[in-house]
Amino acid sequence: MAKESIKARDRKKAACVAKYAAKRAALKEAGDLIGLDKLPRNASPVRLHNRCQLTGRPRGYMRKFGINRVTFREMAGKGLIPGVTKASW
Repeated sequence: MAKESIKARDRKKAACVAKYAAKRAALKEAGDLIGLDKLPRNASPVRLHNRCQLTGRPRGYMRKFGINRVTFREMAGKGLIPGVTKASW
């Protein structure tokens, strides 16, 4: 499980990206590179990192479910994810 400080930092970055999204899009449309440069660094969506919603694990992230592979396997085995069944043939 990731440290709470890391998860909080990631949430803070996501909030900053959401806050400046419209302004950033307008500046990009206008081609105002100086205006873009004055925005905070964390306003760029490139600086976000996909993390598991439950544990905060950064690796093995599955976009479709928003969780990592380890958590996915545990939840799928318990039947907590609708529409996912263990393969058997």
